[in-house]
Amino acid sequence: MRLAISARLLAFAALVVLLSTQHARAQADFYKGKTIELMIGYSVGGGYDVYARLIARHLGKHIPGNPIITPKNMDGAGSLRLANWLYNVASKEGLVFGTIGRGTGFDPLLGSKTAQFDGTKFNWIGSANDEVSVCVVWNGRSKVTKFEDLLTQELAVGGTGAAADTDQFPRIINGVLGTKMKIITGYPGGNDVNLAMERGEVDGRCGWSWSSVKSTRATWVGGKQITILTQLSLAKHPDLPDVPLIVDLAKNDEQRQILKLIFARQSLGRPYLAPPGVPAERVAILRKAFMDTMEDKEFLADAEKAQLEITPVAGAAVQKLVAEVYQTPPAIAHKAAEILR
Repeated sequence: MRLAISARLLAFAALVVLLSTQHARAQADFYKGKTIELMIGYSVGGGYDVYARLIARHLGKHIPGNPIITPKNMDGAGSLRLANWLYNVASKEGLVFGTIGRGTGFDPLLGSKTAQFDGTKFNWIGSANDEVSVCVVWNGRSKVTKFEDLLTQELAVGGTGAAADTDQFPRIINGVLGTKMKIITGYPGGNDVNLAMERGEVDGRCGWSWSSVKSTRATWVGGKQITILTQLSLAKHPDLPDVPLIVDLAKNDEQRQILKLIFARQSLGRPYLAPPGVPAERVAILRKAFMDTMEDKEFLADAEKAQLEITPVAGAAVQKLVAEVYQTPPAIAHKAAEILR
């Protein structure tokens, strides 16, 4: 009797192994010879674009079947155009995923009428870093030289769209702390805002990833062409110990809660997400491949050469954070939404 039971157990175990092997082979067969599109919600040359194109060069070797990863840009409305497209139009086979603004996934929570998605239903693949952003001023063209000056002096800052950090961050800081930043919006991407600063069309940028500053405009810092006014995150970056942290500038609990709601997104420094409805096993493959890429020595060497900061957050952790943010007390979310309108 025991021998019969043992034989059945062994047969069952063998069947599980066989099915598992066949399943893994099926996934490899699915991706073999295929092309995965990595959609980028911003124009060429900005921080999101630089990160995505580097990841695209290394990701395919970590996916069974070694598909080709092709980066494509779909800019517009601070990446909201891409977010809507991924949610409502994109293929759900696991052959398309993208990168959007770290705060774009929270737009429905903040009352955006043009955000046609539920951020909790995306399949979040991971984030390349846990971000700190900054507000900067171009030296010599403005009376603003430190954060306190923003309370009395107007500063024109460039923006890329209502859903983007470049627009939302200065707007929320104006509404909560009483600063006087004037947002000149409509630039296709962050690189275009940088060019606008050089040309004198705007005098600053508020909502610029520190990692992007270092990778794309390190000479501006070293050459003292810009001054960093404040850090936008929940914790200071080690590089910037003497630059004030925005949440520390809150004067009461309500201000602090609103600032925390907005800047919690910084953990999604460079987020990657797939449409809802992608089969769970393919989401798992993409998530694993993403984290394997983040530990790939060749990838890390290329990231270091490009001065890209890599402090990855796993897809499951991002999925959990998005769900938690969507549970923000309605009164606080409403207040923040009113400010952002």
